[in-house]
Amino acid sequence: MKVLHLGGIKLTLGEGEELLAKKVASILDISINDIVAMEVIRKAIDARRHKPPHLVYALRISVSEDTKLPAEFNEGLQLSAQKDKSEIPLLLSVCPPNLPVVVIGSGPAGLFASYVLALRGIPLLLLERGTPIEKRTKDVQEFWEEGVLNPQSNVLFGEGGAGTFSDGKLTSRTKNPYSSWVKKILVEMGAPQTIITDAKPHIGTDRLREVIVNLRKKLIAMGCAIRFSAHVTDFVISRETISALIVNEKEEIKINHVVLAIGQSADDTYWKLFERGIKMEAKPFAMGLRVEHPQELINSIQYGKWRNHPQLPPAEYFVTASISDLNRSVYTFCMCPGGSVIGCGAFAGFVITNGMSNAKRSGEFANSAIVVNVRVDDFASHGQPLGGLKFRQLWEKKAFLSGGSNYQAPAQKMIDFLQGKPAGIIGRTSFLPGAKPAALQEVLPEFVTDSLRRGLREFNKKMPGFITEDAHLIGVETRTSSPLRICRRSDGQSKSIGGIYPCGEGAGYAGGIISSALDGIKAAQNLILNLS
Repeated sequence: MKVLHLGGIKLTLGEGEELLAKKVASILDISINDIVAMEVIRKAIDARRHKPPHLVYALRISVSEDTKLPAEFNEGLQLSAQKDKSEIPLLLSVCPPNLPVVVIGSGPAGLFASYVLALRGIPLLLLERGTPIEKRTKDVQEFWEEGVLNPQSNVLFGEGGAGTFSDGKLTSRTKNPYSSWVKKILVEMGAPQTIITDAKPHIGTDRLREVIVNLRKKLIAMGCAIRFSAHVTDFVISRETISALIVNEKEEIKINHVVLAIGQSADDTYWKLFERGIKMEAKPFAMGLRVEHPQELINSIQYGKWRNHPQLPPAEYFVTASISDLNRSVYTFCMCPGGSVIGCGAFAGFVITNGMSNAKRSGEFANSAIVVNVRVDDFASHGQPLGGLKFRQLWEKKAFLSGGSNYQAPAQKMIDFLQGKPAGIIGRTSFLPGAKPAALQEVLPEFVTDSLRRGLREFNKKMPGFITEDAHLIGVETRTSSPLRICRRSDGQSKSIGGIYPCGEGAGYAGGIISSALDGIKAAQNLILNLS
């Protein structure tokens, strides 16, 4: 049996997948009966403007051993031998530790680190400072509807991490072979089967919440103890090794090994780690605003006259611009078709924005972060290595004050922002708890404002119609990635304190659900290796 990987197979809009076998047989110049099995391994939409959109497939094809195959193909087609890769994380024989391994944080990194450790039967305790999905969802809704913030249960803190209230994107640039394994686990927990094959997979916040609850139940069934409202407030260090955790400022839990999977918004935990001598270093990040357009407008820009075709999903975009004389890059991030812009407050007195959408992406608006790179030297005066925390809080506080000190966000029409106008009339936006007219140049550093204005004009050249009366900018977007990295050794442990395994977005090694999950798997594997 020959197993082949054939890419670049196209279907026009209106053609069904039942035609794939016929197309493959024609391309390979073989009989359709020679195809023993065929599996879609990737599906993408090619919707370049001014050209008819079409679907592009990569297929895994099995043919009989004696089937003769052509030596060359038309441009755009690729054929290669397909080798099976193990998708199961490496599990070594280990000596069970005397004390349970503790995982701090139930975001993707913490959940998948826990899953791998539980698979090996290692005694395990997962601590989450926030609340379970059921309560967390109610607290978030109260914040959005009434502006009442619960500092321990919000969009950023709670079961599933910050990604629980997002678009649930599963895109990642990594070639890590465990990516498919992560997606398969998510499917087992209730995610749609399409995330395995879609080129731009997403789950949607509504369905992702169900997935997270199912994963919690699975972990408990595997022997993992889970505690919510368990905020790790201190770390006990003995002879440069972790020896205990303090939970909720009073309870001591003795440990030898801890997977540190905190989110990038746990500023208070960062400061405590710094006090206890955990080595960190500042790193670049990005900040800017959220832009919101009517989804129909984005569909029109991206799909043109085919915008209403039923096979086409709500249109997405990714745009970049280089501002060479300022040595800045401007780019879109975390684009949410048919979604909404949401308030992400976790600490009193700050406004933070993000994007969110449900599985169907059926909302009226499209939104995306538009951000500018922030270099370490931009916040060096705020102190190292935690200067980035102070820097972003400075602008989040300004946004809070500009929005009226009630968690409404400052907002401005894009055209008014580009022209440097003061606060003016704004139209309807999706933002919750609400938007207030403001001059957004007052809630951003000058270099960000200048770069955004020039970047937006470049975007409009690439996507004519992007600059429009119907577009709003909402501030501020500051948490695209962590502004610091918790340094770790080659064996995955903290460079300065043994027994601590930093991982995920909060440790500065990932950004997004898949990359965070993969880094959690890596941390668990390193811990297992060190136990063996």
